[in-house]
Amino acid sequence: MFICLNWRHSLEERRKKIVIIVGIPGVGKSTLISNATEILQNVGTTICTVVFGTVMFEEAKKLGINDRDQIRKLSIDVQQKLQTMAAQYISGLKGSTVVVDTHLFIKTPSGYYPGLPMNLILELKPDKLILVTANSEEILRRRKKDNTRARDIISDEEIKKDLSVSQSMISCLSILTGAPFEIIYNHDDVIDSATSLMVESLKICK
Repeated sequence: MFICLNWRHSLEERRKKIVIIVGIPGVGKSTLISNATEILQNVGTTICTVVFGTVMFEEAKKLGINDRDQIRKLSIDVQQKLQTMAAQYISGLKGSTVVVDTHLFIKTPSGYYPGLPMNLILELKPDKLILVTANSEEILRRRKKDNTRARDIISDEEIKKDLSVSQSMISCLSILTGAPFEIIYNHDDVIDSATSLMVESLKICK
């Protein structure tokens, strides 16, 4: 459900830092997070990484959902309930830095549904927001190569629209929470530099 690296306990534990990292499918968000946390682990940084969707899926299993990709097709009421339970779980995690890997929105028949509506973002109280992005052509190519998930293959224009919505949403979340946000570009040929930027962003939150 989540991975905690170099877990440490203290009688006078500092308030944990929460970093929310978002990006539409295909930007390479999870790969960057994995690379960055491994580097930080190697230098002794205490960090806990949790995938918001995985926590939701664990709760959805109790409702008989056996495919993670079915979650976005559930009714809005059910999705809201699962989101709230996931946020409460994450808020209770211990660790000096908690990295939350999630999505800004879910595309539903009713339109864009926020993955982090106001009640959830205020529950999580993030210290920093990071948006991972890439070119629409790169994203489309990566999605077509990904056989691990039931991705919806959409057009280049639709991806551009999703990228635009992402930038609008991340700025709105920053205004609501007062947390600074950063945009990291993960192009095909700059994975190492993108990872370095992610590492530096997470170091600041120590």
